[in-house]
Amino acid sequence: MTDMTKNVTENPIAANAEVGIDSLALYTPAFYIDLVELARKRGVDPDKFTNGIGQDQQAVAPSNQDIVTMGAAAALKALYFSGETEAAGFHDVGLLIVGTESGVDASKASALFVHDLIGLTPWCRCLEIKEACFGGTAALLTAYDYVKAHPDKKALVIAADIARYGLDTPGEVTQGAGAMAMVVSRDPRLMVLEPHSTAYSASIGDFWRPVYTDMALARGKYSTEQYVDFFGKVWKRYGQETGRTLADFAALCFHLPYTKMGMKAFKPVLDAWELLDEGSSGSLRKEPTDRLRDRYRLSTVYSRRVGNIYSGSLYLGLLSLLDNDPSLQEGDRIGLFSYGSGAVGEFFSGILRPGFRQVLHSDHTRAMLDKRFKLAIDSYERVFQDVVPYGPEDFTTTRQLLDKTNPFILDRVEGQERIYRRLGDSPRW
Repeated sequence: MTDMTKNVTENPIAANAEVGIDSLALYTPAFYIDLVELARKRGVDPDKFTNGIGQDQQAVAPSNQDIVTMGAAAALKALYFSGETEAAGFHDVGLLIVGTESGVDASKASALFVHDLIGLTPWCRCLEIKEACFGGTAALLTAYDYVKAHPDKKALVIAADIARYGLDTPGEVTQGAGAMAMVVSRDPRLMVLEPHSTAYSASIGDFWRPVYTDMALARGKYSTEQYVDFFGKVWKRYGQETGRTLADFAALCFHLPYTKMGMKAFKPVLDAWELLDEGSSGSLRKEPTDRLRDRYRLSTVYSRRVGNIYSGSLYLGLLSLLDNDPSLQEGDRIGLFSYGSGAVGEFFSGILRPGFRQVLHSDHTRAMLDKRFKLAIDSYERVFQDVVPYGPEDFTTTRQLLDKTNPFILDRVEGQERIYRRLGDSPRW
């Protein structure tokens, strides 16, 4: 996946091993708001939120949930879905990486808190990786290299974030909270990651978050323009490097800070493909683009209900596509575009494995979303303001909103140290 793969070619087992995603799991808090209600409260036409932005609901995290607790819950699901058992200490997980831009400490990796909560063996490398919304992909590609070099081991990747822009701000409609977790292994059951990827980086000021605040600053229009430009650049170069075209893909998934964002980048590529041979074979050109547009829509189903989860948004889209498209088949190639402001863009791909549907646990994911509790907007505003402060004072988190599907909570901050608790036994998924 990166140049590091060259280091394992001396090991024929590692070099020839197919590596990829063995299981994929979502955790999102059990509380949400209806964006039609938010629009009315803000004096905005609801169509602007539901149609213009493409969002219907937004996950809300109470103060007892952060990237550690959400990441730990998603990680347990992914490990159980992968056939691991907690009693064995998940013994073959040799690497745990959290990709996030919502880190809880400027020094200690959130992965170490997660490692402790879920009971991994101490013989494990733990780290946190950051590059805005690209962090989850950076973690996944690092895990790919690790498993290539250590084919008898697995890696656990977590992409977790809480997107916060502030109450009654232009970015409020693109907030959200959640975590995606992936087990990366040799001979994966879900998706084999293909070794070629194309990345593009440039230092730009489209979005950032100073270390003294948990709320992001963004130049919205400029950031959208950069997202579209980065995709255009990497897609063109990827095609030059691989010879692949849209016809080689069953679907493309995008980083989705809001569900209309990806299509802003995808549409020019789709339109150009249709025009390549307009006339004599225009209908043949249009067939794959109709399929790709429809599958793009299916990839946004969960994001419309959860909102923006930054580093996990691309993988939320992937899960949504896999859960909601019964026509996908083994051997289908899925393209993946990751973007992190600041900025890095990368395009890579994966091939669906035989029997991949048995790993999805779609009913569980849908039930989790369906059983959430809707907050009134006034209640949501109080929850939003009840947040761990950026300061030295002690803080006790709320007990009014506890999620029974997550055994982990942030209990308090005491002496400038975060104290996590496990509430009873882990749910058995």
